[in-house]
Order: sequence, then structure tokens, then C-alpha cells
Amino acid sequence: MNEWKEYKLGNICSKIGSGATPTGGENSYKSKGIAFIRSQNVYDFKFSYEGLAFIDDKQAKKLNNVEISKNDILINITGESVTRCCIVPKDILPARVNQHVSIIRPIQEKVDYNYVFYFLQFIKAELNSIAEIGCTRRALTKEMLENQKIFLPPLPEQRAIAAVLSSLDDKIDLLHRQNKTLEAMAETLFRQWFVEEEDEGWEKGKIPDEFDYIMGVSPPGESYNEIGVGIPMYQGNADFEYRFPRRRIFTTDPKRFAQKYDTLISVRAPVGAQNMADEECCIGRGLAAFRFKRNRDYYSYTYFKMKSLMNEIEQFNQTGTVFGSISKTDFEELSIIVPSSEMVDAYQKVVKPVDDKIISNCLQIRTLEKLRDTLLPKLMSGEVRVKI
Repeated sequence: MNEWKEYKLGNICSKIGSGATPTGGENSYKSKGIAFIRSQNVYDFKFSYEGLAFIDDKQAKKLNNVEISKNDILINITGESVTRCCIVPKDILPARVNQHVSIIRPIQEKVDYNYVFYFLQFIKAELNSIAEIGCTRRALTKEMLENQKIFLPPLPEQRAIAAVLSSLDDKIDLLHRQNKTLEAMAETLFRQWFVEEEDEGWEKGKIPDEFDYIMGVSPPGESYNEIGVGIPMYQGNADFEYRFPRRRIFTTDPKRFAQKYDTLISVRAPVGAQNMADEECCIGRGLAAFRFKRNRDYYSYTYFKMKSLMNEIEQFNQTGTVFGSISKTDFEELSIIVPSSEMVDAYQKVVKPVDDKIISNCLQIRTLEKLRDTLLPKLMSGEVRVKI
């Protein structure tokens, strides 16, 4: 590694700086226009379009000094999401950022921007440790970022390292986009068959007419651990990712169980978040688990039927003195249409292969993420070298 050299991040970037709030604050946001990126849009390894705000040309002109360029790196610099970073997607340009997001613009002649991005992922723990402890929230300052040390191999090796890691991220992104398309297909078919073409002869019923379900109960706190002893335990929305929850907590004293491929619904703030169990697991009091009464293997119909009821379920976010919640009695009283067995059978037959492809993609995504996360520190430290 003799050819690797130490620099400060400020020496290899033409810009390091945060954005600003448009005049009028959130009242300035539009339904379309120039993209205005906030910390909620910046995640590790990916950009989230959910909740993306927009401003008009007049406001954007006032914020020209925080305009984003192609290949910029975005990093959250305040709050709980501090150090989350991603590369700006080209399809949202032109765009601006607010004061909670910093733009890092590597000098292309000196360094590969993808390499800098992966290096920032590599030193996340270090960045978190130096984030200032203010009166209300943690923060990274411009000076902290500029003085952050970065080790650079020759430019060709930087590009080779970044190519290995970005090829994995590209595959992960492709699978995510494929899943989004497949899920939209299954939802569209459900809406067409069971809503738009609803048969007047179908019965009106309640949730228990179609589904068995169980409300979670939290195990005693002393049974929790993060080292994999016992059974995975999911408490609520905080554990949810796309389709399947992420293992975080285990318990040696489970009380209530969900079975593999049960649909999981968050029953406490926020009410209505949805996932699917990918194994037998313990569910805490923040979750309920659903399965089709007539055939527990009809997990695809169950998942998309519950998704179709989200408007009714999410209304319970407005109940309760402090936090929204939905009870077993509330579920029992939810009115639904009970389609004919023949229609349910037909839908399950058509959609199950689509849903199984989504499930397969999710498992492949986890495998690729694990491989990337294993390779990243080895490549960025020089422990593993890439032939050029």
C-alpha cells in the first residue's frame, strides 16, 4: 500500500457545504418543479423519492449556491440520520438541498467520486463518533468534513475498487426496481378483479370471515438480546424494510408467534405499516399477524387483500390519546367484501408466481448486500486488492 496517500477530504473536493431553507419554508413547496432534497430522501446506498419536495424556479434561483451537480455525494449532517449518504440520482436534476444535507463534490481529476462515496460508508462509525453532541441533536460541521482524512490509491485502482462495489449496488437497484414493477402488477390485478369488477353477489363480511389473525404480545425485556439467542422478535414498524423485517432483536421467552409468510401489520403508531414474515418469529404488541383462513398457503392473496384495506386501517392513526392504535376488536369490526372461493383461487394461482419472484429477489438482495458490506472494508483498507 505504499502508493496509497493520505489527504483531507477538503483537499480533493471543489465543494463541501450544506443547503438552505427556501423563503417561506414548507409553504414554498410545490407539487412539481425543481426537486428540493431533504434528509428524509438520503439513505445509505440509495436515494428515496418518497416525500420528495419541489420548489418553483423563483425559489430555486435564490438557492443557486446549493444547486446539485451530476455525481455529487449527499450526506445527512444533523439528527438521527446523520452520516447517511448516497450519490445523487441523475433523473432528479436540477435539484437543491436543504440545510440538513451537505453536498460533497469530488474533483474528478484527483479522485473517483464513487470511491469517495464508498470511503464515506467505510468510515461511518468514525463520522458518527465525531458528530457534535449539541443541545438537541448530533451534527457534522463543514470543518469536520473538510478535515476528515481519506486514503487514496492511484486513480485507476480507485476506479477498479469502486467498480466492484458499484456492480453489486447496480444489481441490488435492478432487483428493487423489478420488485416495484411486480408488486404494482399484483396490486393492479387485485384492484381490477376485486374492486372494479366486484360481483354484486359477493357477501359482505368482516375480517374474521376470511382471515385468522393474532395480536402480538411483548416478551419480558430481560429476554431480549442482539446476539442471536432464541427467536427473532419484531416489535413494529421500526423493524420493517421492503417486504420482510430486518433481524434486530431476539428473545428467549416468546409469547406470540407469526408463521412464515404471514402478513404483518403495525398496530401502533404508525398504524398500517405492512410486511411479511420470512420465518417463524415472535411478534410484540406493536404487530398483528394475518393468514388466510381456508388455506394458509394463500399468502399472496392475504398480503394484497390487507394492502387494499390500508385506507381503512390507517384511519386508526387518529385514535388514542397520544399514539394511534388499532385493537383486535377494531379488526373484527372492519367491513370487507368476501369474494367467491373461485375468484380467490384464480387470483392466488395467477399472482403467486409473481409474488414468489418478489420474495426470491428480496432474498437475493440480502445476499448481495451482505457480500457488499463484507467486501467494502476489505477493499477500502487495502486488505483485499483489485487487479487493474
